[in-house]
Amino acid sequence: MSARERLYLYDTTLRDGAQTTDVDFSLADKQLIARLLDELGIDYVEGGYPGANPLDTTFFAEKATKRARFAAFGMTKRAGRSAANDPGLVGLLEAKADAICFVAKSWDYQVKVALEATLEDNLAGIRESLEAVRSAGREVMLDCEHFFDGYKANPDYALACVTAAYEAGARWIVLCDTNGGTLPDEVETIVAEVARRVPGDHLGIHAHDDTGCAVANSLAAVRAGARQIQGTLNGLGERCGNANLVSLIPTLALKAPYAERLEIGVDTDGLSRLTQVSHALDEILNRAPNRHAPYVGASAFTTKAGIHASAVLKDPRTYEHVEPEAVGNQRQLLVSDQAGKSNLIAGLARVGLAVDKDDPRLSRLLAVVKEREAQGHAYEAADASFFVLAKGVLGEVPTFFTVERFSVNVERRYNAIGELVTVAEAIVKVEVDGETMISAAEGNGPVNALDLALRKDLGKYQRFIEGIHLIDFKVRVFQGGTDAVTRVLIESGDETGARWSTVGVSPNIIDASFQALSDSIIYKLVTSGA
Repeated sequence: MSARERLYLYDTTLRDGAQTTDVDFSLADKQLIARLLDELGIDYVEGGYPGANPLDTTFFAEKATKRARFAAFGMTKRAGRSAANDPGLVGLLEAKADAICFVAKSWDYQVKVALEATLEDNLAGIRESLEAVRSAGREVMLDCEHFFDGYKANPDYALACVTAAYEAGARWIVLCDTNGGTLPDEVETIVAEVARRVPGDHLGIHAHDDTGCAVANSLAAVRAGARQIQGTLNGLGERCGNANLVSLIPTLALKAPYAERLEIGVDTDGLSRLTQVSHALDEILNRAPNRHAPYVGASAFTTKAGIHASAVLKDPRTYEHVEPEAVGNQRQLLVSDQAGKSNLIAGLARVGLAVDKDDPRLSRLLAVVKEREAQGHAYEAADASFFVLAKGVLGEVPTFFTVERFSVNVERRYNAIGELVTVAEAIVKVEVDGETMISAAEGNGPVNALDLALRKDLGKYQRFIEGIHLIDFKVRVFQGGTDAVTRVLIESGDETGARWSTVGVSPNIIDASFQALSDSIIYKLVTSGA
C-alpha cells in the first residue's frame, strides 16, 4: 500500500468563529481554546487579527501553541501604499506568529464595488503582501475571499488571483465559499479546475454552512485535490457557521476512502478526546452542547427501547456507523456498565489517574458520576472537579477541612465620598484538625468575597494555597422555572502558571459557587502533596 497523503487541518475558531452571534472570547478563553486545539492535533491555529483590536494584539504578544503552527490573519496591503508602509501588514509581522494568512478579494465584482480598486491593484496587493512576509521568513498563505462566486462570474480573474499568490510563494491558497451558497458538485468541479493550475498540496478550502453543505463541500474539495481544510470547532462562524471540524475529523480518520488515502495530525488518542474538546468549548461559551451533534452529541449513540435496541444488544454495528469510544463518546443503552466503565477509565487517564479495569471501586465511582451528572454536573470542562471526585471515591483524598457554615451579605450603599457602591462580605467557619477558624472578607462580589474568606486561614494547609487566584467564572441556568438549577464553572490558577477548572451545581448560585471553590482548593492541596 502506498504512503498516505498528508491533509492539513486549519482551525479558525478564534477568528472566524468569534463572529458567531452571542460569542465573545476573553483572553483567557482564547488561551484555553488554543491549548485544546494544540493538544487535539490541529496543524494550524488561527488566533485572530492582531492590530484589529487590543485583545488580539495582546494574544499575539507570545505564541499560544506548542505543537501547532500559530497563525495570524489580516488583509493584504492597501492600494497606494507600499508593503513596508502599510500599518496592518507591519502589525502582522510584529505578531508572534509562525504563519500569516492574508485575505484578498477574488471576485472582480467585489474588487470594484467593495474595495473600489482596479483589478490590477488587487493583484499587485496580493503579490507584494505575500512577498514581504515570505522575505521576512514567515510561512504565508492567502484566503481567496468569494472565490467560488468569483470563479462563476469571471473564472479568468479568480484564477489570476490564485496564480499571483502561488507565484509569490504562498504555501497555501485557500478557496473560500464566503457566502456559503455553493453546492458540493460545483465545489468539486471548480477545485479540480484550479488544481490543474496549482498543485493540490498548495490548495485549501474554507466553506461556510449557509446551505448546510460546509462539511460536504470540504470533503468535495479534498476529493478534487485540496490538501488543507479550514473550519471551526462545533461549526462556529458568521451567519450559519463554518465547516465543523468536529464532524470532519472523525470522517477523515475513520471513513473510506479518506482514511485509506489521507493522514491527518489528529491521532487515535486525539480522536478519543474529541467529545471532551467539543463539550469543553460549549462550557467555555456557557451554552449547552448540541445533543444531536454528529459523533459527539449525547444522543449520537443513543437507542430507545424497541427493535433497534434489541438489535444493538446483539451487535452494536447494527445501528452504529462507528464505535462511540473512538471519538470519546459512549453508547446509551442499559445493557451493562462496561461501556460506561471504559469511558470512565479513559476519563481517569486524562486526569492522570490509572485504575485497573477490574478494580471494584470503578462500579462505585461510575454510579456516583452518573448520579452527579443527573443532578447537572458536567465534567468535560471541569477536570479538576472530576479528579477530586474520583480521588475521593477511590479513598485517596483526606479530609483537609470541614466547612461548618458560611454566609454572604451584599449591600448597596453610599461610601464616605458619596459614591454609590456595592460591597459583598463573606464569613466562613471551617474546622481543620479539630481547630475551628472563622474568617471574614470583603470582595467586589459575593463569589470573590467567599473565595477570599475561604482561603484566608486553613491552618497548616495555608502555605499550599497562598498563590491560588480566580481566573474566570461562568454561570448557566440549565433547568428553567422558579426552582432553576444553576451550574457554576470556575477556572483557577496559581503562582506556577498552572490552571484548573471546577464545577458546582445547586438551585442556589452562591452554594454552587462555593462547591466549585472548595473543589479548587482541594485539587490544589492534593496535587501539591499536602
